[in-house]
Amino acid sequence: MQHKFRLTRSTDFKRVRRFGKSYAHPLVVLIAQPSDQPHVRVGIAAGKTVGLAVKRNRAKRLLRAAMQRLLPDLAPGSDLLLIARAPLVVASLEETAAALTVLLRRAGLIAPPDAH
Repeated sequence: MQHKFRLTRSTDFKRVRRFGKSYAHPLVVLIAQPSDQPHVRVGIAAGKTVGLAVKRNRAKRLLRAAMQRLLPDLAPGSDLLLIARAPLVVASLEETAAALTVLLRRAGLIAPPDAH
């Protein structure tokens, strides 16, 4: 994922976490907050509940790869925070992308497939 699409600062993570709207899925939690940026920025987190470092890194790589596929479909002007959950470690890329699609639709960031 390109740097301009990343949420990197601790203050940005805290702001999105505190003021954003949360959407839960068994694999991942999405927290979305509107922003004035010209593009979507995504932050990814995996806590120790996901597992040791190897598992946390795998979860974050999966989320980055799945999000990379979905970025062109997203409406600009949002900051997103993706928080990995423990079952994500054994999920495939397709399952991860499907979970993110469900969450993004619930958040109103991607139009439903029948809206075209």
